[in-house]
Amino acid sequence: MKNKSLLILTTLFVISLGFSQSKVDKILIQIATAPSAKNIKADITSLVNFGTRHTLSDTISNTRGIGAARRWVLKSFNTISDNCNNCLEVSYLGDLIKTDGRRITKDTRIVNVMAIQRGTTYPNHYVIMSGDIDSRVSDVNDYTSDAPGANDNATGLAGTLEAARVLSKYKFPVSIIYVGLSGEEQGLYGGTILAKYAKEHKWNIIGILNNDMIGNIAGIDGVIDNSTFRVFSEAISMKTTDRERKMMRYYGGEVDGPSRQLARYITKLATNYMTNLKPIMVYRLDRFGRGGHHKSFNDQGFTGVRIMETHENYNRQHQDVRTENGIHYGDVIEGVNFDYAAKLTAVNCLTLASLASAPMAPKNVMIAGAVKPSTRLKWETSDDKNIIGYKIYWRDTTSPQWQYSRFVGKVDDYKLKNIVIDNYLFGVASVGINGAESIVQFPNKLIPSGM
Repeated sequence: MKNKSLLILTTLFVISLGFSQSKVDKILIQIATAPSAKNIKADITSLVNFGTRHTLSDTISNTRGIGAARRWVLKSFNTISDNCNNCLEVSYLGDLIKTDGRRITKDTRIVNVMAIQRGTTYPNHYVIMSGDIDSRVSDVNDYTSDAPGANDNATGLAGTLEAARVLSKYKFPVSIIYVGLSGEEQGLYGGTILAKYAKEHKWNIIGILNNDMIGNIAGIDGVIDNSTFRVFSEAISMKTTDRERKMMRYYGGEVDGPSRQLARYITKLATNYMTNLKPIMVYRLDRFGRGGHHKSFNDQGFTGVRIMETHENYNRQHQDVRTENGIHYGDVIEGVNFDYAAKLTAVNCLTLASLASAPMAPKNVMIAGAVKPSTRLKWETSDDKNIIGYKIYWRDTTSPQWQYSRFVGKVDDYKLKNIVIDNYLFGVASVGINGAESIVQFPNKLIPSGM
């Protein structure tokens, strides 16, 4: 009788898990094809029509400059909110930045536009998608000339608006923030303002997806490619201590920080749900010697990555609109591929929806197994009632992606028999009743002897 009852419970568990996973799959499949290239084109056109969106440009005019642009973004978020029964909390968030003598040539108020889709279970846990409002020309301090900023970065902002349209039709346990950040070209000011605000208000940020240039397919290298995109991520968190860095020499983790795990999460979703679109993980914070708004969050210890096109065209970035020697310069709308921007927006939607559906990640993941035939992992379980169990991941030490996994149930201690610790890297993720998974957590401690 006992074995029969166990069999029934196990069968019900498998049926329940299978049903939940298929339900999540159905939602993610819908989301993967939902973003509209037509909507993105319309939004980019509106942003370009403001003439310039330079951070120091006109704030009074209703038709030109950064002020008109951010009011339009606010209005757009409010329209989206109206269509979802006021499901978004729309607001400005800004600060006065004093003249720095370099890129801020006059005291300027940097203003972000933010829309929060509040989570039903964890309202103070957040996943964030961002795009930049501002634009520039060749002279970073020229705030009067036309700076269309069609690809850099009207595409990222238009994608953020479209993601809000798509995902506001659903409800999620975790809050989602859609935000237009300002002051990026002048020194990442908008991201810095929001990151400091989040830290002061003790936000639990699961991850930030910074979208900066997601619409160009014709590269300066002559390659035309609409089938790949890049995910940039820093190797380890800025919160990593000297002791943890020393431990990495012996136990690993040099390429397994939280932002790198988020990058793996994104590439897995894109691979599973997107067609004719290959993710490329780049083991760098950003392009060589360059930066984006996710850095502002990384600097505060938050998990964040940059999502962008694979092939950039530098003739269309930070350039006055002109033609010289038969070469067209300037970030004009003719250089944007709207279908491609919609596909990269879909990648964001998949990631936001999956993370916002996932249970809380395991904490304090520990590992042991030196000079033993098996590897043992231990972690703190969560009181999250939506967790159905935990999944252990492992991979070859040279592999960029997790290759193997095992669902181990609702336990906090598990031994992988005959898996030698020397040959692999390991991690643990939480699995929800709905089938959604948290970001994999890399072990950062050894299991104490005798434990």
